[in-house]
Amino acid sequence: VKSMLFGKVAPQKARELVSAGARLVDVRTPGEHAARHIEGSVNVPLSELGGRLRELGDKAKPVVVYCASGVRSASAARALKSAGFTQVFDLGSIGRWPG
Repeated sequence: VKSMLFGKVAPQKARELVSAGARLVDVRTPGEHAARHIEGSVNVPLSELGGRLRELGDKAKPVVVYCASGVRSASAARALKSAGFTQVFDLGSIGRWPG
């Protein structure tokens, strides 16, 4: 079953991954995160991602990334894959999270 859509993980699949223990990472700015974020997410701004990879833990553990529109999360997903993370899922916009 292919749950990817334009390189993005399906919203319901993202929720299932997080429920099963995936790391949920908000790559927006701290101000954006403070204003609104998905419960349980950790805020690692895209600009700081490279220096904070250790905080994300085991590279074999699933990671779900999101941002405001999907542009930064796509960049973050590429960066994480390049850094050796094996299960990276891009939710895209915070608005895609199933309420």
